[in-house]
Amino acid sequence: MTSFQSTLDDDEDGIAEELAASQREISVAEFFEKNKHMLGFDSGARGLVTAVKEAVDNALDATEEAGILPDIYVEISEGRDYYTLIVEDNGPGITNAQIPKIFGKLLYGSRFHAREQSRGQQGIGISAAVLYSQLTSGKPVRIESRTQDSETANVYELIIDTDTNEPEISAETEVSAAKSDLRGTHGTRIEMALDANMRARGQLHDYIKHTAVVNPHARIELQEPGGELKSERAEEASLPAETDEILPHPHGVELGTLIKMLAETDSHSVSGFLQSEFTRVGSKTATGIIDAFRDEHFGREMRWRPPADADLEATVADAVANKDATHTAVFARTVADAVRDADSIAPAELGALVADAAADAQDDTGTSFGETVQANVVAAVRDALTSDRVADVLGPVDEATTVQKDDATVRGLAERIAAKFESGGDTDRVTRDTLDEYVFRAAENTAEYADATIGETARENVADALWARMATVPDDPPNTSALADDRDAASDLLAAMASVNVMAPPTSCLSPIEADQLEAGLRTEFDADFYAAATRDADVHGGDPFIVEAGIAYGGDIDSEGGVQLMRFANRVPLVYQRGACATTDVLGDIGWRNYNLSQPGGSGLPQGPAVIMVHVASTNVPFTSESKDAIANVPEIEAEIELAVREAARELKSFLQKRQSMRKRQQKQDVIMDILPTMAEKVGELTGRGGVDVSDSLARIMNNVLVERARSDDGQTVTLRVENHGTGSVDVDVTDIVSAEPDGVGDDASVVAMDDEYFVKWTPAVAGDDAAELTYSVDADADCELSVSGVADARLTVSEADT
Repeated sequence: MTSFQSTLDDDEDGIAEELAASQREISVAEFFEKNKHMLGFDSGARGLVTAVKEAVDNALDATEEAGILPDIYVEISEGRDYYTLIVEDNGPGITNAQIPKIFGKLLYGSRFHAREQSRGQQGIGISAAVLYSQLTSGKPVRIESRTQDSETANVYELIIDTDTNEPEISAETEVSAAKSDLRGTHGTRIEMALDANMRARGQLHDYIKHTAVVNPHARIELQEPGGELKSERAEEASLPAETDEILPHPHGVELGTLIKMLAETDSHSVSGFLQSEFTRVGSKTATGIIDAFRDEHFGREMRWRPPADADLEATVADAVANKDATHTAVFARTVADAVRDADSIAPAELGALVADAAADAQDDTGTSFGETVQANVVAAVRDALTSDRVADVLGPVDEATTVQKDDATVRGLAERIAAKFESGGDTDRVTRDTLDEYVFRAAENTAEYADATIGETARENVADALWARMATVPDDPPNTSALADDRDAASDLLAAMASVNVMAPPTSCLSPIEADQLEAGLRTEFDADFYAAATRDADVHGGDPFIVEAGIAYGGDIDSEGGVQLMRFANRVPLVYQRGACATTDVLGDIGWRNYNLSQPGGSGLPQGPAVIMVHVASTNVPFTSESKDAIANVPEIEAEIELAVREAARELKSFLQKRQSMRKRQQKQDVIMDILPTMAEKVGELTGRGGVDVSDSLARIMNNVLVERARSDDGQTVTLRVENHGTGSVDVDVTDIVSAEPDGVGDDASVVAMDDEYFVKWTPAVAGDDAAELTYSVDADADCELSVSGVADARLTVSEADT
């Protein structure tokens, strides 16, 4: 029993009133005051990292939106009771009226409703850091901001009133530029006291370094107790491409969201609603969605063929009364010809056909065949068309079933399906679900009475064949307000939207890193032997577009002990906590890394070895698992794209490792041959009396290598460089001869670069298989030469340098 229960009156009639009187609204600030762990502030160590992350993310967004290359300063100092965190940027500054709301009010921001990529989305991050600061230190935060072209800076000291979720300002001043603490002429500076510690220094450094990897255009400086960490702006780095806000995509929108959109739209028609409220929906696509909605909501009508012996002219004539016989014959012939030309026809199509025939007959004869006559003709012709339903159903059923089904079984199934249509009403109109039920019941009855099994695949094939034979109805869809009030109809519209192919959403709302920049970031951070990166095409979840990118670095100085290093990013922000709760980790753990030549004990989980795997999800609405934004939720569409992006990069890694293994075996074979070949050459020289023999050419021929030789004439003044390709494929070889004296007579296919009293003779011949190329130049006889060759793997290269 709670303490409140003990205070309740024994009178049962008053208990509900007492309970109601105790209930009150809770502000969002009050909620997070008691649940700060949900925002990533569950300990002093993590709280400090989260506060830095939220402030730096805000700074990056502010500067980029203003078209300013970010210059961000972070300072952490340790006091007697608390740590002080200062984060300053060179952004455009914040107007005086907005400062208290941005820093002192949770769920206040400009990006929540915008469908474009940004780091901040909810309007919680920096104000949550303010809330954590006041909860743990009891001190207000100090914010100083100066807008561009302003001569003064605005300074606030404030806390958040958790009862009202409103800023409570304790000091508000305006200071001159000379007295401002800002280091630049514009920007924002926030200073807060925190009950924190530096136990998560590693995660803090990871956040700073990883932020620099995916934001090479930013300069970030961290000053902390006992050290500093600086990340300089990359040369010629530019701001990410500016993003555009877009409308939601029709794929992935949820039913509740669609109903809300239908209720709020200014469009009356479904076509107008689709074209005005969704991206990538034009007139043609809207028509396709509406047709799919008709199929879902109204169903389709079965098309029937007229029997071969049917006298359609007589059927029409008998249905027409009180009209001139000659004119009636013209009308009847027009209808009969149109029906035969159509081959098969549905009731709605028949009505339109009869109306057109009546108009044509009136033009020819002057006699009007009105709506009553037309209705009678439609009914009569329909009776003729449906006189042998079995024959019409038998064709699609026979085509959809295998030859293993005997004729009697196929006909029995067709008869039972035809009977369902006959008892289904005057229009022969059914939804796909009803058609599936027709086929299922007919198959069950066939199995019971004819002792013949119609399997699930055969049933699906039959239903598909019949559905393809049927016609979409012309009924007008309900207007948007009616759809908003009818959940089932709205659900049919949602299914129709999902069933129609719609062009992928525009990527102008997203700012992916791009594969080349992603690889460049890996090269900056890691000294490895191999790099690969992949950027996927845009996909959709929940109506929001997203792009997944992946990169892999392998070998080199990367630690080979234990598991690979996993770097997770969302909208260019590193995710440093909750790795085990992230969809990225789950997807990577389910990939069979042994197929890519990486060790994976037990066949599941993250692989082991000297590798870094990097995954970035860019979206207008990243689905995080919590408000702390540390892990991506398990959304199937995103998980599928993560897997495809990682596998794309991993295939390049597999190719690299296989090639390296092949080169390693080749080198081992070459080493064995070189252990034997010089001894054999020496013996041959002794036997022939020719002295020592250069084995380089022989080795190149045996191993199908590329042989690069340098030889000098007897007087030492002529240098000949020769490239022989003993393999089958063409190669481009980079040959550089470093000479201590200026060379002369170098051909047009080579170049000479002078540097520090040395001359670099550069030659890049393309040599086909079993072919050779040669370069000759002159040099002083006393000049020293040093040959350098690249462009060919060491295991496929043989280099020979001879003085004469």
